[in-house]
Amino acid sequence: MLDWKRISFFFLTVVIVLGAIGATSPRLVERIKLGLDLKGGFEILYTAEPLTAGQPLTKETLTQAAESLAKRADSLGVAEPEVYPEGTDRIRVRLAGVENEEEVRTLMSKPSVLTFRGPDGTVYMNGTDFVENAAKLSYDPNTKQPIVEIKMKSREKFKEVTTKLVGSTLSIYLDDQVQSTASVNFPIDSDSAIITQTSVTEATKVAKMINLGAMPLKLTEKYIQRVDATLGQASLHQTARAGLIASILIFLFMVLYYRAPGLVAAFTLITYVWVLLAVFDFMNATLTLPGIAALVLGAGMAVDANIITYERIREEIRAGKSILSSLKAGSKHSFRTIMDANVTNLIAGIVLYYVGNGAIRGFAVITMLSIIISILTNVLFSRWLLHLIIRGNLLKKPSYFGVKEADIRGL
Repeated sequence: MLDWKRISFFFLTVVIVLGAIGATSPRLVERIKLGLDLKGGFEILYTAEPLTAGQPLTKETLTQAAESLAKRADSLGVAEPEVYPEGTDRIRVRLAGVENEEEVRTLMSKPSVLTFRGPDGTVYMNGTDFVENAAKLSYDPNTKQPIVEIKMKSREKFKEVTTKLVGSTLSIYLDDQVQSTASVNFPIDSDSAIITQTSVTEATKVAKMINLGAMPLKLTEKYIQRVDATLGQASLHQTARAGLIASILIFLFMVLYYRAPGLVAAFTLITYVWVLLAVFDFMNATLTLPGIAALVLGAGMAVDANIITYERIREEIRAGKSILSSLKAGSKHSFRTIMDANVTNLIAGIVLYYVGNGAIRGFAVITMLSIIISILTNVLFSRWLLHLIIRGNLLKKPSYFGVKEADIRGL
């Protein structure tokens, strides 16, 4: 006798999930940020060296320079720049979807350098002495004129410099252009200096240039690689088409070979992709070709989990057990095999994440996410759905699982 409560709950679950997928998928796909290899753009490898000869180049300074480059790219309107240090003296920058390439390259590779100099041109303070985003727009409390206030790391060093220059002048330079010159009548015990401007527009421009230029290292382009936007879109379309064809073939195979469980597998695979896209959107991640490769790999592992489970269930049916007993025994015996394989891949993903960088790390992250989500959707969720329809007595015959009665021992 059919258990309509369980059967209704099964179909209600399917309808709700498919409805959620249909309602949210267009927005999820639209919101996915594409990487350089899919959207077009360019990649620059910089070599870094200290601003002052003889200064050490530390890992912390290299990381700070990479962070400054990322903020500089953001301020120039580049969406989701990928910037990370490599080795001991290199920084890699990947900028996707850039239209004004030459302008961005110029501002990235030739940033304005902020220095404090004496009357003879001696540099007393440079980029390493200022805090990140050191300059900010403000107003003189007395004259109400717009000013640019520059914050320094060391109050003591600024006092020491102004002590040396008492009776002389201190000039603030941006590159080789004087922005402000002031007479030093006494030591200044402060952690900030001020540049007076004639307009808010000019003050804003100067503050932005200073913040772009407050870099602790000198950067030189090692090489540049461009990816045409048309080529990136072609790669995306080809990948999407290949993925669609592969998905259709997988669905057909699962349904034709495993029958009713194959339909459940196809449904949970669609759910897997949807959940992965939702997690992608939540993480604000950028999709690249290696990321798509990891997604496809995860889909393969998800289908593999279904196949292992269904084959074990079919073996139990062939041994003469009931459908429900076969489901319980098959799920139990297949679970350890599936988990062993997934844990092994998860460990590999963790290792790749810690030893790699850039695209390799992205591949590792998506691989690990795919494994976790496939366990939730194609192992636990799939098994729960099968339990509903089997306990609801909707699947009573071995033929619904692709098993011929002639293959069942004892019949």
